Amino acid sequence: MPRIVGVDIPDKKKLPFALAYIRGIGIETGKQIVETLGLDPMKRAYELTEDEVSAIATHIDKTYRVEGELRRELRENIRRLVDTGTYRGKRHKNNLPSRGQKTKSNARTAKGPRKTMGGVSVRKAVSKT
Repeated sequence: MPRIVGVDIPDKKKLPFALAYIRGIGIETGKQIVETLGLDPMKRAYELTEDEVSAIATHIDKTYRVEGELRRELRENIRRLVDTGTYRGKRHKNNLPSRGQKTKSNARTAKGPRKTMGGVSVRKAVSKT
């Protein structure tokens, strides 16, 4: 398994798809990397030579923000929103959707399991006298 930028990429996948296992690189970016370096896009990851692996790693390090650096940047952006007290920051802090989704009947994943309030109907029994 070739190791690029601290990530083991799968052996049996074609190169652009194997590069997509690195956080911050998608399939299209993987295709661009392969094209820029002049590699065969039909080549499988286990067929790479050491020189090709090092060329890919250096190109990714110079050009893209990936893995830890990308995670750190996203975490800092969210922390900035929370610290400044913006609406989006408050939504992140309360673990609710922050992009305008309705939450009255949806967002169960973010809100967690339903919390029943009361549980019993308050309807009075009307008796005939």
